[in-house]
Amino acid sequence: MDHGFGRPGFAVIPVLDLRGGRVVRARRGERSSYAPIETPLAKGSAPDAVARGLCDAWPATILYVADLDAIIDRAPPDLAALTAITRACPGIALWVDAGFADPAGVADFLATGLGRPVIGSESQADPGLATRFGDRAVLSLDTRGAERLGPAALHDDPSLWPPEVIAMTLAQVGAGQGPDVAALAAIQARAPDRRLYAAGGVRGPADLRALRAAGIAGALVASALHDGALSRADARGL
Repeated sequence: MDHGFGRPGFAVIPVLDLRGGRVVRARRGERSSYAPIETPLAKGSAPDAVARGLCDAWPATILYVADLDAIIDRAPPDLAALTAITRACPGIALWVDAGFADPAGVADFLATGLGRPVIGSESQADPGLATRFGDRAVLSLDTRGAERLGPAALHDDPSLWPPEVIAMTLAQVGAGQGPDVAALAAIQARAPDRRLYAAGGVRGPADLRALRAAGIAGALVASALHDGALSRADARGL
């Protein structure tokens, strides 16, 4: 399976947040208030239906899945939902954050063949976990406002970063405030050999163009697709 590594160009990566076996709508990273999604892209909030709607709305090659039961409650990854998503969108690679915090959990997930594990800094005690798996894992540097989540060393030391890194600004998720392009560019300047992806705040095509101009490799997007601010027609300009 192609796990989405090394694709050229600027990547727009649709996002699904899973909670209790359904897709929920993210709002400013306040996970306790996430409710089952209502979207014109799908009937209901089943993961396979929403995934299919996102893939119809945008010519994606990667989907990002945040398994909130695993992240918040330390539940096992929802393999049934992930399998349903891959069946709904054949050929799509998955990046999956399921609260991975130890080598065994990462290795077990890789063995399923369902996608690439995302190592979220908020879940870490060991800042070296992300680099143990080379290019098979993606690192997410998680922040909420000015607070950096997880080990400080993981945020400060680019030698602990794998080839692909997500800058996850949780307070901007679903807030419609736009990405912090200057902060992202500063992270990119510290590790110009890494591919950096923005997560949180993308409102539409202008934000994507600004990120691309700043040298960012791609963006994780949800609300702009569900709200119709981004569509397949916009993909031709990237």
